[in-house]
Amino acid sequence: MSLSSLALPHIARLHAYTPGLQPTGPGWVKLNTNECPYPPSPRVAEALRREIGDDGGSLRLYPNPRSAPLRTVVASLHGLGGENVCIGNGSDDILNLLIRAFCTQDAATGFTLPSYSLYPVLVEIQDGRSNAIEFDRSMRLPVERIAASPARAFFLTSPNAPTGVGFSNAELERVLAAFRGLLVVDEAYAPFADENAIPLLTRHPNLVVVRSLSKAYALAGLRVGYALAQPEIIGLLDRVRDSYNVNRLSQVAALAALGDQAYYDGVIARVKATRDRGAADLAQRRGWFTYPSQANFIFTEPRNGRGEAGPAVAKAAYDFLFARKVLVRHFPSHALTAPFLRLSVGTDAEMRVLSDLFDAWLKTPAPNA
Repeated sequence: MSLSSLALPHIARLHAYTPGLQPTGPGWVKLNTNECPYPPSPRVAEALRREIGDDGGSLRLYPNPRSAPLRTVVASLHGLGGENVCIGNGSDDILNLLIRAFCTQDAATGFTLPSYSLYPVLVEIQDGRSNAIEFDRSMRLPVERIAASPARAFFLTSPNAPTGVGFSNAELERVLAAFRGLLVVDEAYAPFADENAIPLLTRHPNLVVVRSLSKAYALAGLRVGYALAQPEIIGLLDRVRDSYNVNRLSQVAALAALGDQAYYDGVIARVKATRDRGAADLAQRRGWFTYPSQANFIFTEPRNGRGEAGPAVAKAAYDFLFARKVLVRHFPSHALTAPFLRLSVGTDAEMRVLSDLFDAWLKTPAPNA
């Protein structure tokens, strides 16, 4: 008897989430996991040094179990109360808590396709049931279909991943007014967007907004995220949350980061400016179809030197970049995403390397195009 046969049947069948490659060797231009291209505020390192101290003695103590000081700061940042906030070990932790609290075989979980591919994995871990709604190439929000979904909770990434398309608050309100379940708006990329859903929280008790400090705040390595919702929902998340789900150093770093908004306003402005220049270059100079992005990445449909597009062309471009130590993302498993590449916004220098390599790829002989 194999040990895996002792596992629950649905776990034995599970296909785990596949994150972007994290190379360990030198020389890579890493534009594949939407990390911030700039370091966190200098206040973060200072706060961590103070917390650790000379002998690291603070690390023997458990962290604040509720991340209470951080809840207070997050609430103040968004004009809410501490009872409206739950802190997680990254926003993925928050998503997991929501699935844990609301998803079963009898209570379906909804999401769009394409979207964050962790959602169906979390549902499968819970042995739950999914209700997926497909986008078409227009990427217009299917308001009526979401509103009619039988899901107990529906997860919507806005701006969308991997396309970067943002959805307006007017569209979200139409969904919230008609949908009978919980609408979870996953706003990992909201700092780069034109609008966010936080102003809707006071008018729609069935709304949950999920945020991450990995992207705009450059804390991906420390894993901090949070939920904003009605106190009743936050109370449910606290019931199913691990006792010490956010470590001491992550809490300290997050507090320091959120205390330096001026620094991050500058970082966000730089990323958006680089994004817009890169998207314009792809769309205008090369003529590639590129979705208008409200995130910190660009989703583009490459065409080879003969003007051809499609999944094989996108894979050829990916392979050409990979061979030259430039990492981007290709999502071949969905018909809408397969002809595209997702390009995280890097520094201006990194984006010039990417642009030069695309030029070189276009000049390759036809068999390699």
